[in-house]
Amino acid sequence: MKKYPQTVTPDEAVKHIKSGQKIFVQGSAATPLMLTQALGRRAAELKQVEIFSISTLGDLGLLNPGFPDSFYINSLFVSANTREAVNDNRGDYIPVFLSEIPRLFNDKIIQPDIALIHVSTPDKHGFCSLGVSVDIARSAVKNSNLVIAQMNPLMPRTLGDGLMHISEIDVLTEVKQELPVVDYASMVTAADIQIGKYCASIIEDGATLQMGIGAIPDAVMHELRGHQNLGVHTEMFSDGVMALIKNGIVNNSNKKKHRQKTITTFAIGSRELYDFVDDNPQVAFLESDYVNDAYVIGKNPKVAAINSAIEIDITGQVCADSIGMYQYSGVGGQMDFIRGANLSAGGKPIIALSSSTAKGESKIVSVLKPGAGVVTTRAHVHYVITEYGIAYLFGKNLKQRAEALIAIAHPEHRENLERDAFVRFGSKFY
Repeated sequence: MKKYPQTVTPDEAVKHIKSGQKIFVQGSAATPLMLTQALGRRAAELKQVEIFSISTLGDLGLLNPGFPDSFYINSLFVSANTREAVNDNRGDYIPVFLSEIPRLFNDKIIQPDIALIHVSTPDKHGFCSLGVSVDIARSAVKNSNLVIAQMNPLMPRTLGDGLMHISEIDVLTEVKQELPVVDYASMVTAADIQIGKYCASIIEDGATLQMGIGAIPDAVMHELRGHQNLGVHTEMFSDGVMALIKNGIVNNSNKKKHRQKTITTFAIGSRELYDFVDDNPQVAFLESDYVNDAYVIGKNPKVAAINSAIEIDITGQVCADSIGMYQYSGVGGQMDFIRGANLSAGGKPIIALSSSTAKGESKIVSVLKPGAGVVTTRAHVHYVITEYGIAYLFGKNLKQRAEALIAIAHPEHRENLERDAFVRFGSKFY
Protein backbone atom coordinates (compact mmCIF):
# COMPACT_ATOMS: atom_id res chain seq x y z
CA MET A 1 0.00 0.00 0.00
CA LYS A 2 1.29 3.46 -0.88
CA LYS A 3 2.09 6.02 1.76
CA TYR A 4 -0.53 8.59 2.64
CA PRO A 5 -0.25 11.71 0.48
CA GLN A 6 1.46 14.85 1.68
CA THR A 7 -0.93 17.78 2.22
CA VAL A 8 -0.03 20.91 0.24
CA THR A 9 -1.74 24.11 -0.92
CA PRO A 10 -3.76 24.09 -4.19
CA ASP A 11 -1.03 26.14 -5.92
CA GLU A 12 1.63 23.67 -4.81
CA ALA A 13 -0.53 20.73 -5.86
CA VAL A 14 -0.87 21.83 -9.48
CA LYS A 15 2.89 22.41 -9.87
CA HIS A 16 2.98 18.74 -10.91
CA ILE A 17 1.19 19.64 -14.16
CA LYS A 18 3.40 20.27 -17.19
CA SER A 19 2.85 21.63 -20.68
CA GLY A 20 1.44 19.12 -23.16
CA GLN A 21 -0.13 16.86 -20.53
CA LYS A 22 -3.65 15.42 -20.52
CA ILE A 23 -5.66 16.30 -17.40
CA PHE A 24 -8.95 14.75 -16.27
CA VAL A 25 -11.21 17.07 -14.25
CA GLN A 26 -14.06 15.58 -12.21
CA GLY A 27 -17.40 17.14 -13.09
CA SER A 28 -20.89 18.22 -12.07
CA ALA A 29 -21.24 19.47 -8.48
CA ALA A 30 -17.91 17.79 -7.63
CA THR A 31 -15.87 20.03 -9.93
CA PRO A 32 -12.58 20.65 -8.01
CA LEU A 33 -12.65 24.42 -8.42
CA MET A 34 -9.83 25.22 -6.00
CA LEU A 35 -7.51 23.06 -8.10
CA THR A 36 -8.70 24.25 -11.52
CA GLN A 37 -8.44 27.88 -10.45
CA ALA A 38 -4.93 27.27 -9.10
CA LEU A 39 -4.07 25.67 -12.44
CA GLY A 40 -5.50 28.70 -14.23
CA ARG A 41 -3.09 30.93 -12.31
CA ARG A 42 -0.27 29.07 -14.11
CA ALA A 43 -1.64 29.92 -17.56
CA ALA A 44 1.29 32.16 -18.48
CA GLU A 45 3.82 29.33 -18.00
CA LEU A 46 1.86 26.41 -19.52
CA LYS A 47 1.14 25.47 -23.14
CA GLN A 48 -1.27 22.96 -24.70
CA VAL A 49 -2.57 21.37 -21.51
CA GLU A 50 -5.52 19.24 -22.63
CA ILE A 51 -8.52 19.12 -20.26
CA PHE A 52 -11.00 16.22 -20.37
CA SER A 53 -14.29 16.37 -18.47
CA ILE A 54 -18.02 15.94 -18.66
CA SER A 55 -20.23 18.84 -17.57
CA THR A 56 -18.63 21.06 -14.93
CA LEU A 57 -20.10 23.70 -12.64
CA GLY A 58 -18.60 27.00 -11.50
CA ASP A 59 -15.75 29.20 -12.67
CA LEU A 60 -12.97 26.85 -13.75
CA GLY A 61 -10.46 29.66 -14.03
CA LEU A 62 -8.96 28.00 -17.12
CA LEU A 63 -10.48 30.07 -19.90
CA ASN A 64 -8.55 33.35 -19.74
CA PRO A 65 -8.73 34.72 -23.30
CA GLY A 66 -5.34 36.33 -22.75
CA PHE A 67 -3.75 32.85 -22.78
CA PRO A 68 -5.60 31.00 -25.55
CA ASP A 69 -2.83 28.42 -26.06
CA SER A 70 -2.48 27.37 -22.42
CA PHE A 71 -5.50 25.08 -22.04
CA TYR A 72 -7.56 23.12 -24.56
CA ILE A 73 -10.99 21.94 -23.38
CA ASN A 74 -11.73 18.54 -24.93
CA SER A 75 -15.23 18.12 -23.56
CA LEU A 76 -17.16 14.87 -23.21
CA PHE A 77 -20.32 16.88 -22.42
CA VAL A 78 -20.45 20.64 -22.91
CA SER A 79 -21.69 22.86 -20.07
CA ALA A 80 -22.32 26.59 -19.74
CA ASN A 81 -18.83 27.33 -18.42
CA THR A 82 -17.07 25.60 -21.35
CA ARG A 83 -19.51 26.32 -24.18
CA GLU A 84 -17.69 29.38 -25.52
CA ALA A 85 -14.31 27.64 -25.56
CA VAL A 86 -15.66 24.49 -27.24
CA ASN A 87 -17.21 26.57 -30.02
CA ASP A 88 -14.04 28.46 -30.85
CA ASN A 89 -10.45 27.30 -31.24
CA ARG A 90 -9.89 26.74 -27.51
CA GLY A 91 -11.70 23.43 -27.38
CA ASP A 92 -13.82 20.77 -29.03
CA TYR A 93 -16.44 18.14 -28.24
CA ILE A 94 -16.14 14.34 -28.27
CA PRO A 95 -19.50 12.73 -29.19
CA VAL A 96 -19.89 9.67 -26.97
CA PHE A 97 -22.56 7.90 -24.93
CA LEU A 98 -22.16 8.34 -21.17
CA SER A 99 -22.21 4.55 -20.89
CA GLU A 100 -19.09 4.31 -23.06
CA ILE A 101 -16.91 7.07 -21.57
CA PRO A 102 -15.29 4.78 -18.96
CA ARG A 103 -14.21 2.56 -21.86
CA LEU A 104 -12.24 5.47 -23.30
CA PHE A 105 -10.10 5.43 -20.16
CA ASN A 106 -10.07 1.66 -19.56
CA ASP A 107 -9.01 0.93 -23.15
CA LYS A 108 -6.39 3.73 -23.04
CA ILE A 109 -8.06 5.60 -25.90
CA ILE A 110 -7.78 8.60 -23.60
CA GLN A 111 -4.83 8.28 -21.22
CA PRO A 112 -4.86 11.04 -18.56
CA ASP A 113 -1.50 11.98 -17.12
CA ILE A 114 -3.17 13.51 -14.07
CA ALA A 115 -6.66 13.43 -12.53
CA LEU A 116 -7.98 16.40 -10.56
CA ILE A 117 -10.73 15.21 -8.22
CA HIS A 118 -12.85 16.38 -5.27
CA VAL A 119 -13.31 13.95 -2.37
CA SER A 120 -14.88 13.70 1.06
CA THR A 121 -12.84 13.45 4.23
CA PRO A 122 -11.79 9.85 5.01
CA ASP A 123 -13.73 7.59 7.34
CA LYS A 124 -12.07 5.72 10.22
CA HIS A 125 -10.80 3.13 7.74
CA GLY A 126 -9.14 5.72 5.52
CA PHE A 127 -11.71 5.63 2.71
CA CYS A 128 -12.71 8.86 0.98
CA SER A 129 -15.59 9.17 -1.47
CA LEU A 130 -15.82 10.75 -4.90
CA GLY A 131 -19.02 12.22 -3.51
CA VAL A 132 -21.69 13.50 -5.85
CA SER A 133 -19.94 12.61 -9.13
CA VAL A 134 -18.86 8.97 -9.54
CA ASP A 135 -20.06 8.55 -13.19
CA ILE A 136 -16.82 8.52 -15.22
CA ALA A 137 -14.52 9.74 -12.45
CA ARG A 138 -13.71 6.32 -11.00
CA SER A 139 -12.42 4.94 -14.30
CA ALA A 140 -10.45 8.14 -14.98
CA VAL A 141 -8.78 7.93 -11.56
CA LYS A 142 -7.88 4.26 -12.04
CA ASN A 143 -6.22 5.05 -15.37
CA SER A 144 -4.36 8.25 -14.46
CA ASN A 145 -0.66 8.30 -13.69
CA LEU A 146 -1.05 10.84 -10.86
CA VAL A 147 -4.09 11.71 -8.73
CA ILE A 148 -4.42 15.17 -7.19
CA ALA A 149 -7.39 15.66 -4.85
CA GLN A 150 -9.01 18.48 -2.98
CA MET A 151 -10.49 17.06 0.23
CA ASN A 152 -13.57 18.85 1.48
CA PRO A 153 -15.60 18.23 4.68
CA LEU A 154 -18.66 19.58 2.82
CA MET A 155 -18.45 16.86 0.16
CA PRO A 156 -20.95 14.09 0.96
CA ARG A 157 -19.60 10.62 1.61
CA THR A 158 -21.68 8.71 -0.92
CA LEU A 159 -21.78 4.93 -1.04
CA GLY A 160 -21.08 2.69 -4.01
CA ASP A 161 -18.30 2.72 -6.60
CA GLY A 162 -16.90 6.08 -5.49
CA LEU A 163 -15.18 4.86 -2.34
CA MET A 164 -11.38 5.04 -2.61
CA HIS A 165 -8.66 4.69 -0.02
CA ILE A 166 -6.72 7.84 0.72
CA SER A 167 -3.54 6.01 -0.27
CA GLU A 168 -4.80 6.06 -3.89
CA ILE A 169 -4.30 9.83 -3.83
CA ASP A 170 -0.80 11.09 -4.67
CA VAL A 171 -1.19 14.79 -3.82
CA LEU A 172 -3.75 16.22 -1.43
CA THR A 173 -4.99 19.71 -0.62
CA GLU A 174 -7.54 20.46 2.08
CA VAL A 175 -10.34 22.93 1.40
CA LYS A 176 -13.68 23.87 2.88
CA GLN A 177 -15.89 24.92 0.01
CA GLU A 178 -19.64 24.81 -0.54
CA LEU A 179 -20.68 22.68 -3.49
CA PRO A 180 -22.46 24.43 -6.40
CA VAL A 181 -26.23 24.38 -5.98
CA VAL A 182 -28.85 24.42 -8.73
CA ASP A 183 -32.55 25.05 -8.11
CA TYR A 184 -34.36 23.40 -11.04
CA ALA A 185 -37.77 23.92 -9.40
CA SER A 186 -37.38 27.70 -9.75
CA MET A 187 -36.96 27.27 -13.52
CA VAL A 188 -40.27 25.46 -14.05
CA THR A 189 -42.70 27.23 -16.40
CA ALA A 190 -46.43 26.82 -16.93
CA ALA A 191 -45.66 24.78 -20.04
CA ASP A 192 -43.35 22.52 -18.01
CA ILE A 193 -46.12 21.91 -15.48
CA GLN A 194 -48.52 20.81 -18.22
CA ILE A 195 -45.82 18.59 -19.73
CA GLY A 196 -45.30 17.09 -16.28
CA LYS A 197 -49.01 16.26 -16.05
CA TYR A 198 -48.98 14.52 -19.43
CA CYS A 199 -45.86 12.53 -18.55
CA ALA A 200 -47.26 11.48 -15.17
CA SER A 201 -50.48 10.34 -16.85
CA ILE A 202 -48.68 7.54 -18.74
CA ILE A 203 -46.33 6.48 -15.93
CA GLU A 204 -47.75 3.53 -14.03
CA ASP A 205 -47.46 2.64 -10.36
CA GLY A 206 -44.41 0.43 -9.87
CA ALA A 207 -42.50 2.06 -12.72
CA THR A 208 -38.73 2.64 -12.64
CA LEU A 209 -37.80 6.24 -13.33
CA GLN A 210 -34.94 7.89 -15.18
CA MET A 211 -34.94 11.66 -15.33
CA GLY A 212 -32.64 13.87 -17.35
CA ILE A 213 -31.40 17.33 -16.40
CA GLY A 214 -33.55 20.44 -16.19
CA ALA A 215 -36.89 21.90 -15.20
CA ILE A 216 -39.12 19.42 -17.02
CA PRO A 217 -37.92 16.39 -14.99
CA ASP A 218 -38.59 18.32 -11.78
CA ALA A 219 -42.08 19.18 -13.05
CA VAL A 220 -42.72 15.52 -13.84
CA MET A 221 -41.63 14.39 -10.37
CA HIS A 222 -43.90 16.97 -8.78
CA GLU A 223 -46.83 15.42 -10.67
CA LEU A 224 -45.94 11.90 -9.49
CA ARG A 225 -46.88 12.63 -5.88
CA GLY A 226 -50.02 10.49 -6.20
CA HIS A 227 -48.17 7.42 -7.51
CA GLN A 228 -47.05 4.36 -5.54
CA ASN A 229 -44.08 2.01 -5.37
CA LEU A 230 -41.89 3.83 -7.87
CA GLY A 231 -38.25 2.96 -8.37
CA VAL A 232 -35.30 5.03 -9.52
CA HIS A 233 -32.42 3.95 -11.78
CA THR A 234 -31.06 7.16 -13.25
CA GLU A 235 -27.84 8.91 -14.19
CA MET A 236 -28.80 12.09 -12.31
CA PHE A 237 -30.17 12.43 -8.77
CA SER A 238 -32.01 15.70 -8.06
CA ASP A 239 -34.15 17.35 -5.40
CA GLY A 240 -37.27 16.02 -7.11
CA VAL A 241 -36.11 12.43 -6.59
CA MET A 242 -35.26 13.19 -2.95
CA ALA A 243 -38.78 14.52 -2.34
CA LEU A 244 -40.36 11.36 -3.76
CA ILE A 245 -38.16 9.18 -1.53
CA LYS A 246 -38.96 11.20 1.57
CA ASN A 247 -42.69 10.96 0.82
CA GLY A 248 -42.50 7.19 0.38
CA ILE A 249 -43.53 7.34 -3.28
CA VAL A 250 -40.15 6.00 -4.37
CA ASN A 251 -39.36 2.84 -2.42
CA ASN A 252 -37.74 0.75 -5.19
CA SER A 253 -39.81 -2.27 -4.14
CA ASN A 254 -40.69 -3.40 -7.68
CA LYS A 255 -37.24 -3.15 -9.24
CA LYS A 256 -35.47 -6.30 -10.41
CA LYS A 257 -32.01 -4.75 -10.20
CA HIS A 258 -31.00 -3.22 -6.86
CA ARG A 259 -34.33 -3.62 -5.12
CA GLN A 260 -34.77 -1.19 -2.20
CA LYS A 261 -32.00 1.09 -3.52
CA THR A 262 -32.00 4.24 -5.63
CA ILE A 263 -29.26 3.96 -8.27
CA THR A 264 -27.52 6.99 -9.75
CA THR A 265 -24.16 8.20 -11.08
CA PHE A 266 -24.17 11.87 -10.03
CA ALA A 267 -26.24 14.41 -8.08
CA ILE A 268 -26.91 18.11 -8.64
CA GLY A 269 -29.24 20.21 -6.53
CA SER A 270 -29.54 21.86 -3.13
CA ARG A 271 -27.47 21.62 0.01
CA GLU A 272 -30.36 19.62 1.46
CA LEU A 273 -29.90 17.10 -1.34
CA TYR A 274 -26.17 16.79 -0.66
CA ASP A 275 -26.87 16.23 3.03
CA PHE A 276 -29.51 13.62 2.13
CA VAL A 277 -27.13 11.46 0.09
CA ASP A 278 -24.36 11.72 2.68
CA ASP A 279 -23.67 8.23 4.08
CA ASN A 280 -27.18 7.17 2.96
CA PRO A 281 -27.44 3.41 2.34
CA GLN A 282 -30.67 3.95 0.36
CA VAL A 283 -28.68 5.56 -2.48
CA ALA A 284 -25.84 3.96 -4.46
CA PHE A 285 -23.59 6.03 -6.72
CA LEU A 286 -22.26 3.66 -9.38
CA GLU A 287 -20.14 4.03 -12.50
CA SER A 288 -21.87 5.14 -15.69
CA ASP A 289 -20.81 2.14 -17.78
CA TYR A 290 -23.04 0.05 -15.49
CA VAL A 291 -25.85 2.47 -14.63
CA ASN A 292 -26.26 3.50 -18.27
CA ASP A 293 -25.94 0.00 -19.70
CA ALA A 294 -29.15 -0.44 -21.71
CA TYR A 295 -29.39 -4.13 -20.85
CA VAL A 296 -29.09 -3.43 -17.12
CA ILE A 297 -31.70 -0.68 -17.42
CA GLY A 298 -34.02 -2.95 -19.38
CA LYS A 299 -34.10 -5.59 -16.65
CA ASN A 300 -36.19 -3.26 -14.48
CA PRO A 301 -39.95 -3.15 -15.11
CA LYS A 302 -41.88 -0.30 -16.70
CA VAL A 303 -38.85 1.95 -17.16
CA ALA A 304 -40.03 5.51 -17.82
CA ALA A 305 -37.08 7.39 -19.32
CA ILE A 306 -37.80 11.10 -19.61
CA ASN A 307 -35.36 13.21 -21.59
CA SER A 308 -35.58 16.51 -23.41
CA ALA A 309 -34.52 17.95 -26.74
CA ILE A 310 -33.50 21.16 -28.44
CA GLU A 311 -35.59 20.34 -31.50
CA ILE A 312 -37.26 17.38 -33.17
CA ASP A 313 -38.18 17.07 -36.83
CA ILE A 314 -41.55 15.87 -38.10
CA THR A 315 -40.20 12.34 -38.69
CA GLY A 316 -39.01 12.02 -35.07
CA GLN A 317 -35.29 12.74 -35.30
CA VAL A 318 -34.17 14.24 -31.98
CA CYS A 319 -31.47 16.88 -31.71
CA ALA A 320 -30.53 17.26 -28.05
CA ASP A 321 -26.93 18.46 -28.11
CA SER A 322 -26.53 21.32 -30.59
CA ILE A 323 -28.20 24.36 -32.07
CA GLY A 324 -27.31 23.86 -35.68
CA MET A 325 -23.51 23.77 -35.74
CA TYR A 326 -23.22 25.38 -32.30
CA GLN A 327 -22.33 22.73 -29.73
CA TYR A 328 -24.61 23.32 -26.76
CA SER A 329 -24.36 20.21 -24.57
CA GLY A 330 -23.69 16.57 -25.41
CA VAL A 331 -25.04 13.13 -26.19
CA GLY A 332 -24.88 12.18 -22.51
CA GLY A 333 -27.08 9.29 -21.45
CA GLN A 334 -30.22 10.02 -23.47
CA MET A 335 -29.78 7.17 -25.95
CA ASP A 336 -28.63 4.79 -23.20
CA PHE A 337 -31.93 5.22 -21.37
CA ILE A 338 -34.15 5.50 -24.43
CA ARG A 339 -32.77 2.14 -25.55
CA GLY A 340 -33.01 0.73 -22.02
CA ALA A 341 -36.65 1.78 -21.72
CA ASN A 342 -37.36 0.15 -25.09
CA LEU A 343 -35.92 -3.11 -23.71
CA SER A 344 -37.91 -2.90 -20.48
CA ALA A 345 -41.18 -4.80 -20.08
CA GLY A 346 -43.82 -2.06 -20.24
CA GLY A 347 -41.14 0.59 -20.68
CA LYS A 348 -41.89 4.08 -21.96
CA PRO A 349 -39.09 6.08 -23.65
CA ILE A 350 -40.25 9.71 -23.57
CA ILE A 351 -38.91 12.85 -25.20
CA ALA A 352 -40.47 15.82 -23.40
CA LEU A 353 -39.99 19.40 -24.58
CA SER A 354 -41.86 22.67 -24.67
CA SER A 355 -43.41 23.39 -28.08
CA SER A 356 -41.44 26.60 -28.67
CA THR A 357 -38.33 28.45 -27.55
CA ALA A 358 -38.24 31.58 -25.40
CA LYS A 359 -38.07 33.52 -28.69
CA GLY A 360 -41.23 31.85 -29.97
CA GLU A 361 -39.54 29.56 -32.49
CA SER A 362 -41.02 26.10 -32.93
CA LYS A 363 -39.07 23.19 -31.45
CA ILE A 364 -40.98 20.83 -33.72
CA VAL A 365 -39.51 21.54 -37.14
CA SER A 366 -39.83 20.36 -40.71
CA VAL A 367 -36.10 19.66 -40.91
CA LEU A 368 -33.36 20.00 -38.33
CA LYS A 369 -31.05 22.99 -38.59
CA PRO A 370 -28.00 22.49 -40.84
CA GLY A 371 -25.26 20.85 -38.79
CA ALA A 372 -27.59 19.73 -35.99
CA GLY A 373 -26.64 16.47 -34.30
CA VAL A 374 -29.11 13.59 -34.15
CA VAL A 375 -28.80 12.21 -30.63
CA THR A 376 -31.80 9.87 -30.70
CA THR A 377 -32.81 8.31 -34.00
CA ARG A 378 -36.41 8.31 -35.17
CA ALA A 379 -36.41 4.51 -34.91
CA HIS A 380 -35.88 4.78 -31.14
CA VAL A 381 -38.51 7.42 -30.39
CA HIS A 382 -41.83 6.21 -28.97
CA TYR A 383 -43.43 9.09 -27.03
CA VAL A 384 -43.02 12.81 -27.66
CA ILE A 385 -44.75 15.13 -25.19
CA THR A 386 -45.26 18.90 -25.27
CA GLU A 387 -47.66 21.10 -23.32
CA TYR A 388 -50.16 20.44 -26.15
CA GLY A 389 -50.33 16.69 -25.78
CA ILE A 390 -48.77 13.29 -26.38
CA ALA A 391 -47.61 11.94 -29.74
CA TYR A 392 -47.05 8.18 -29.91
CA LEU A 393 -44.76 7.41 -32.86
CA PHE A 394 -43.89 3.73 -32.48
CA GLY A 395 -45.12 1.79 -35.51
CA LYS A 396 -46.19 4.90 -37.41
CA ASN A 397 -44.99 5.72 -40.91
CA LEU A 398 -43.40 9.05 -41.77
CA LYS A 399 -46.66 10.73 -42.78
CA GLN A 400 -48.42 9.53 -39.62
CA ARG A 401 -45.51 10.73 -37.50
CA ALA A 402 -45.72 14.16 -39.07
CA GLU A 403 -49.45 14.33 -38.34
CA ALA A 404 -48.95 13.28 -34.70
CA LEU A 405 -46.11 15.73 -34.08
CA ILE A 406 -47.81 18.68 -35.78
CA ALA A 407 -50.83 18.08 -33.55
CA ILE A 408 -48.70 18.79 -30.44
CA ALA A 409 -46.75 21.71 -31.94
CA HIS A 410 -47.54 25.26 -30.87
CA PRO A 411 -50.76 26.35 -32.67
CA GLU A 412 -49.01 29.34 -34.23
CA HIS A 413 -46.62 27.02 -36.09
CA ARG A 414 -48.96 24.23 -37.17
CA GLU A 415 -50.01 25.78 -40.48
CA ASN A 416 -46.42 26.21 -41.67
CA LEU A 417 -45.54 22.69 -40.55
CA GLU A 418 -48.57 21.29 -42.40
CA ARG A 419 -47.54 23.18 -45.53
CA ASP A 420 -44.00 21.77 -45.35
CA ALA A 421 -45.36 18.28 -44.69
CA PHE A 422 -47.59 18.55 -47.76
CA VAL A 423 -44.60 19.58 -49.89
CA ARG A 424 -42.65 16.61 -48.55
CA PHE A 425 -45.32 13.92 -48.62
CA GLY A 426 -47.67 15.22 -51.30
CA SER A 427 -51.40 14.63 -51.29
CA LYS A 428 -51.04 11.50 -49.19
CA PHE A 429 -50.43 13.76 -46.18
CA TYR A 430 -54.17 14.42 -45.97
